[in-house]
Order: sequence, then structure tokens, then C-alpha cells
Amino acid sequence: MNEDPDKPRSESDAELEREIRADRKFSLSEAIGRMAGPGMMKGASPVTRKRQAEAAIEDFLRLTLTDAGGALRVVLLRGVSDSDLLLGDYDHPLVVLASYVRQVLGSDYRLQELVRQADVEWGRVNGERPHFERPGCPPDPDDPYTTESVRAALSHLLEETPAP
Repeated sequence: MNEDPDKPRSESDAELEREIRADRKFSLSEAIGRMAGPGMMKGASPVTRKRQAEAAIEDFLRLTLTDAGGALRVVLLRGVSDSDLLLGDYDHPLVVLASYVRQVLGSDYRLQELVRQADVEWGRVNGERPHFERPGCPPDPDDPYTTESVRAALSHLLEETPAP
């Protein structure tokens, strides 16, 4: 069949196409494919580069991050995905992750905010009231995410991140 949409099709090509389609059932995916035209997906992934980078980060976090509750992984992935760091470099997602973690560890405010978000996510997932740290008070023994436990988990994650 004719791959070039600018060239007119021969009558034999049109007849062959009619024969092929005669016994086929019409589906929504076929309609979309016809609308897009031939070669629409040639050489391209249907998954965006951003989503591919996020998937690589998600896999790495799943395999590397010590997080029994799973909330820290979700919050960390969300933070990296929304950061300008990822927008600037889809080709090196683990380098972006390491940069993001360094930013969090380099700022007490960012670290405390990440811990707070992890507590909120943990509470939402488990249907329980989150345990928040209070300044000047010892951490709640039932709190799965304290500033120190998250700092240790992120430090370990940095050690495991491959060098660029």
C-alpha cells in the first residue's frame, strides 16, 4: 500500500485495501489509527519522555528506598516529578533524583516538609490520624516518619544512587 499520503493511490492498491478490510470488524482503535494516518507511531514511544523518567525513578525507589509504609516513596516521587530538575533532564533521571535528595537534605525546612507530607500520605493511605513531630518534643514512638528516620533513609538512598 502507499505510505506517502501526497501520492495518489493506484486503483489496484485501493482494491487490495478493500479486500483486506471486507472481512474485518471495525474497532475504535482502528478508527483512531486511520485518523492518525500511516506511520503515525513510527519510531516513537507512546509514553512521554517525562513519564519514562518518572518510571525509572519509581523503579529505583521501589528497589532501593527503605520505606515500610510506602508513603515516603510516593511523596518523594511526587516531589521529583514536579520539580524543575526533572523538566531540565529527562535523559538522566537518577541524577535528577540525587540532586533533588541533596536539595532536601541541604535544607531543614525542605526535609521537615517532606516528613510532614509523608506523614499526611501515610495517614491518608491507612485511614489514620498522622503523627506529626512537634518542636521540642520527642517523636511519637508510633510515627513511621521522623525527621531523623527520613534523613537516614535519604542518605542511604544517595549512597546507592549510581554516579553520573
